[in-house]
Amino acid sequence: MKIVLAQQNYHIGNFSKNTTKIIEAIKKAKSNHADLIVFSEMSICGYPARDFLDFKDFIDKCYASIETIKEHADTIGVIVGAPDRNLRPEGKDLFNAAFFLYEKKVIGVAHKTCLPTYDIFDEYRYFEPAFNWKIISFKGKKIALTICEDIWNLGDNPLYRICPMDELMKQSPDLMINISASPFDYTHDEDRKATVKTNVLKYKLPLIYCNSVGSQTEIIFDGASLVFDKESNLICQMPQFQEAMETLLLNADGTFDAPVIELANALPAKLSTPENFIPELNISQVYEAIILGIKDYFQKMGFSKAILGSSGGIDSAVSIALACEALGKENVFAVLMPSAFSSGHSVLDAEQLSKTLGNSYHKIPIHDIYQSFLSSLKPLFNELPFNVAEENLQARTRGALLMGIANKFGYILLNTSNKSELAVGYGTLYGDMAGGLSLLGDCYKLQVYELAKFINCKREIIPKSIINKAPSAELSPGQKDSDSLPPYPTLDQILYQYIERVQGPSEIKAKGYDSDLVDRILKMVNKNEYKRNQFCPIIRVSPKAFGVGRRLPIVGSYLS
Repeated sequence: MKIVLAQQNYHIGNFSKNTTKIIEAIKKAKSNHADLIVFSEMSICGYPARDFLDFKDFIDKCYASIETIKEHADTIGVIVGAPDRNLRPEGKDLFNAAFFLYEKKVIGVAHKTCLPTYDIFDEYRYFEPAFNWKIISFKGKKIALTICEDIWNLGDNPLYRICPMDELMKQSPDLMINISASPFDYTHDEDRKATVKTNVLKYKLPLIYCNSVGSQTEIIFDGASLVFDKESNLICQMPQFQEAMETLLLNADGTFDAPVIELANALPAKLSTPENFIPELNISQVYEAIILGIKDYFQKMGFSKAILGSSGGIDSAVSIALACEALGKENVFAVLMPSAFSSGHSVLDAEQLSKTLGNSYHKIPIHDIYQSFLSSLKPLFNELPFNVAEENLQARTRGALLMGIANKFGYILLNTSNKSELAVGYGTLYGDMAGGLSLLGDCYKLQVYELAKFINCKREIIPKSIINKAPSAELSPGQKDSDSLPPYPTLDQILYQYIERVQGPSEIKAKGYDSDLVDRILKMVNKNEYKRNQFCPIIRVSPKAFGVGRRLPIVGSYLS
């Protein structure tokens, strides 16, 4: 059986574009005399569609797209993902489903059993779990068709009392096909591969795993679709962060006519995360994920040009370099907004960066605007000493200028804050926290430096003086981040334990960190939840990003 995997980038709710893309892939597979083509989870409507699924018209359009695609599934089998209505009187209105189309008919439908409800996932809000499981017979093969979480990450979770593959094995299938929308994070790639392999070892069947690719606001789907033979050899791994099609020939004995991919290292059943430090990144993956996130956000929103504030610091420098790579230098506009507290070398560094990258930039000194604010507020401030209020006025002046330019010319303002700053509230609402998309909000400060080194790996793009200087917001005379924050190596380690590893204060202190410092940092994180609640979408690259995947009460008293 000749099988094609179609790893595609879908646009949520864009039924015309998604359907056209699927049909074009079907035509290409048919021209190659393929027997079956496999698309990813929710390929018809895009994933996650969230509350769009509550609209009857949205579901009607899903079915209409399937009817259109069905006409092209004449001589070829087609597996697509879409919501399916629950016709029973009890339970949720929809199933998360895989439709098997052939000879212009729906010859089988598989429903998702184990609905993820954690981190960014909220599937039980919309879908009913499957209640029956049947293999699908196709061209002499008995296919066990499952969806995403159905065959991995079950563990000992009592919610998942029924494993669909265990039920399907009672019907003696010849092949497992799993369609998925499994998001990227920098710990997930090898872990996912190992888990898929574990299932092949368990069921002793060849497995085809088709994953989605593309960015849906903050969530990145990396593709990297997999094929294993029944002996658990990795036959194919499709590329990350790009659309692709792959054709494989499945033999009658469960082997594939394709070379076995030699793995660099034996895959453990489960990968562990280091206990006491932020794990080393595959920085090229993080870089590609952010680039894809920027591209898709702009293209799917119908924008082309970005504006950023350029301070001469590491965060804005990395952000501008990423934006130029994703959008093209001609579509990136940097604004330098020096104040009386800005150092001369910061302005020169920002100018040198844009000259090297070739993006347009403009300088707007903010001294006069800032002084006008102080003059207007003088009767109220009444000779009170300089403090954070005056610092924040500078940041808000810059935010207002950037948003004014963005509104005038139809740009999207890209935010440059990093995860360390967002965690402890080291940012100004409606100032440097303004923006339509956060590029680095899921990268700790140390990880931003790693991105800078990666960007400079072939030639110096970001001036070394930017990388080597002490971090500073430059909002007061001689200011440095270290005046207000612990050193970033210590801060980032503690933040990583608290946020990604969900370790409480006693657990973190048990690792040897200073007790008072841990209490101080964790209190800073919690009391600044109100700021993050008003922040823009963050491109997600970690296993626990701020935003939809981390939901804490703003007025909670834990560690207050």
